Amino acid sequence: MTADNSNKCSIIIPVFNDAIALSALLDQLQPARRQGHEVIVVDGGSDDDPQAVCRDRAEHFTTSLAGRSMQMNAGADVANGDILWFLHADSQLNVIGCIHQILSAIGSGKVWGRFDVRLSGNDWRLRVVEKLMNWRSALTGIATGDQGIFIRHNIFKRHQGYADIPLMEDIELPRRLKKLSYPARCTSRITTSSRRWERNGIIRTILLMWYLRLAFALGVNPVQLKKLYKPCH
Repeated sequence: MTADNSNKCSIIIPVFNDAIALSALLDQLQPARRQGHEVIVVDGGSDDDPQAVCRDRAEHFTTSLAGRSMQMNAGADVANGDILWFLHADSQLNVIGCIHQILSAIGSGKVWGRFDVRLSGNDWRLRVVEKLMNWRSALTGIATGDQGIFIRHNIFKRHQGYADIPLMEDIELPRRLKKLSYPARCTSRITTSSRRWERNGIIRTILLMWYLRLAFALGVNPVQLKKLYKPCH
C-alpha cells in the first residue's frame, strides 16, 4: 500500500561525517520508500561526501549549518509527510515494523512518541544501561534523539521545532511536548551505537550524562555543556 500524506512519514537524518553508518541506515530504509514514505538527509558540512551516499536512496539531500537542531529543522522545512520521524545516522532498525507502530500511535490520537532503544555492544552492563534508559523515558516522558522521536508535522511547526541550542535539543523539545501529552512508547527497539560508552567508559559516560541533564535542568547554558560533551564523541 502506498502512503498518502495523511499517513506518510518523512524520515529526517542529520549527518556530519557519518557516511559509513548512513549508508547502512539507508539500506534499511528502502522498504519504507517503496511504501511511499520519504527519506531526507541533512548534512552539516561533512568531508565524506554524504550526497554520493544518498544518490538514488533518498528523496531529499540538503545542507544547513552544523548542529543537529538546525539540521533537523532544515529537514522538516522540506518534508512532505504528515509525520516527521527523526533518526540518528547510526541507527539500526526494522523500518516496516517501526512505521507500523508510528502509524498505530498517531492513529490512536497520540501527537508524538519515541521508541525503546538498544545499545549495539555486547557488554552485559550495556543491557542494564539500555533498560534504565527505557524505564527513565517511560517514567518521565522525556525522550532522547537516539530513541527515534516522531511527531505530527503540524504540531512540530506549531511549537517551532527544535530549539537552536548546541546540546540538549532532544531533551528540550520533549519537555515542551509533554505539556500536550506523554509520548507514545513504541516497543520495537532502535539499536544505536555504543561506541561512546565503550570508548569513554560505561560508568564515566553514565555519570557525565546524568550531570549534563541535571545541569541543563538547573539552567546551565547549553553552550557551556557542549564543551563537556564534546570529548564523548
